[in-house]
Amino acid sequence: MLDEPMNGLDPPQIREMRDVLRDYAAAGRTVILSSHLLGEVEQTCTHVVVMHEGRRLAAGPVAEIIGDAGALMVGTLEPEHAVAVLRAMDGIEGAEPHPGGVLVHYDGVPPSAVVAALVGAGVPVDRVGPSGRLEDAFLALIAAPGNGDGAPGDDGLASPAGSDLVGGQGGAP
Repeated sequence: MLDEPMNGLDPPQIREMRDVLRDYAAAGRTVILSSHLLGEVEQTCTHVVVMHEGRRLAAGPVAEIIGDAGALMVGTLEPEHAVAVLRAMDGIEGAEPHPGGVLVHYDGVPPSAVVAALVGAGVPVDRVGPSGRLEDAFLALIAAPGNGDGAPGDDGLASPAGSDLVGGQGGAP
């Protein structure tokens, strides 16, 4: 169990610490860390538990907490063209222009097929990534009405006051 393992480290040491944690988890061990550096948690952990005022608000795989399952951000300088191509595709539930690209909601089609369709239609694609960030999900969870109604921190991971995020990697979450 580690509390803020990346805090105060320089970039080379942060990378080394990430590697150490991943190697430890790859050996079948569970690593539990507590951190407010949500970008690091997102890069390092496979599962998270969001705590606020001693209550668990959410727990699960990072992608589920972020809400990335079935959503993707595609970077392009031609968002209108991309939206037209995507809306004509089977398996696309929605496509909306966003700053720097298009937010795509899909079901039953792999992300690689989304990119292939865009490139095949002449849409320049410069990046593809998750639709959200852990920080956004965390802030939305703690700001949601009734957030004090989360399950009590009966899993031994309760934060005595304020908000916290516990991340885990490897083994059972």
